[in-house]
Amino acid sequence: MNWYVDVLKKYAVFNGRARRKEYWMFTLINVIIAIVLAVVGNAIHFAALAAIYNLAVLLPGLGVAVRRLHDTGRSGWLILVGIIPLVGWIFVLVWLASDGKPEENQYGANPKYAAAV
Repeated sequence: MNWYVDVLKKYAVFNGRARRKEYWMFTLINVIIAIVLAVVGNAIHFAALAAIYNLAVLLPGLGVAVRRLHDTGRSGWLILVGIIPLVGWIFVLVWLASDGKPEENQYGANPKYAAAV
């Protein structure tokens, strides 16, 4: 849960780097919460509940995705490749799942090794 809260604390931070674990744990918890809210929303006849939540976590989600791309040495603007149906989604998914560069890059030090120190 700390991974989720840490991303929310960096609400609109688009600089720096994010580890794979930070991105994927945020995504996992985010999907679980969205599913629960969709079920609860349907049960109480307020289907917009999950949509409101998804809108609220849009900026933190984009921020952690951009920082994740930075960790792989790519520009955060490449997240826009996901606009291309299917092929763009596959490219972005592969980039987000790729291991980060072990050395320091233009976006900062590797967070995996910075956290261990």
